Amino acid sequence: MKLKDHIRRFLEHAEVAKNQSPKTIENYSHYLSRFSNWAGNITPGQITLKTIQDYRLFLNRHKDEKGKGLGIKTQNYHIIALRAFLKYLIKNDIETLAPEKIDLSKIPERRVEYLSRNELERLFAAVKTLSLRDLRDTAILETLYSTGLRVSELCGLNRNRVDLARKEFMIRGKGGKSRIVFLSDRAAEKLKKYFAARDDAFEPVFISHGRARKATDITLGEKKRLSRVSIENIVRKYALKAGIIKKVTPHTLRHSFATELLINGADIRSVQEMLGHASITTTQIYTHISNKKLREVHQKFHK
Repeated sequence: MKLKDHIRRFLEHAEVAKNQSPKTIENYSHYLSRFSNWAGNITPGQITLKTIQDYRLFLNRHKDEKGKGLGIKTQNYHIIALRAFLKYLIKNDIETLAPEKIDLSKIPERRVEYLSRNELERLFAAVKTLSLRDLRDTAILETLYSTGLRVSELCGLNRNRVDLARKEFMIRGKGGKSRIVFLSDRAAEKLKKYFAARDDAFEPVFISHGRARKATDITLGEKKRLSRVSIENIVRKYALKAGIIKKVTPHTLRHSFATELLINGADIRSVQEMLGHASITTTQIYTHISNKKLREVHQKFHK
């Protein structure tokens, strides 16, 4: 059987047996297709450490049509997909290279950008809340910070899922993992005002309010649902209005949410649950920030 056939079966296994998300399968397909195209017509048994070494060299030197190379993190994604594929092969008694023999490249310590309390208040104050669009935008900012949602999770949110009385709702995140997220009093109030000002029955929590004629068909709501890029542009717009020099994205507000919790004494396991991280290792990037803050407090107040 050709390598491409094994990859096709692996992707089917990921979809049916492991119930992995369409995005994960799409990424696996992309990364493994690149490996297959590079490796040519080889069998799984012909994959050796030398093969992997040569492939990594290829990835490191790869340039797209604009001359841009692959970052270390992206190269690692290719290798992670390859290790998952090799693990599948071995589990199905197909002779190949043991995945545990392949190490990932060391990535420089990740720098997490977050907003201080002063910067957050300036960001929120940058929205004047005079129009329906303003009400929407302030609700977006407050919800992102209050819940720590990923921008994709915010985009997919529907009104019937949001319980403003209990100030909580269930979200389905990466890998289909569900978690409960909570709204602050302020965020719940902003959402309530925004919903009250709308005269449509569309499902999406956040929609565009352009100059297009008023639509009454509920099915048109999906066309008006704000995209990831739209929400990123909204966050960037108010960060600039607030005079915040650093790059601010929806993920910056997610970082700020997690950092604030840890600085104020939340345990890392609880923060992991609220962020929807599958591994505690992912959440641990924030401990460096909270430790730094503790050091600053110690130096300031301990005489």
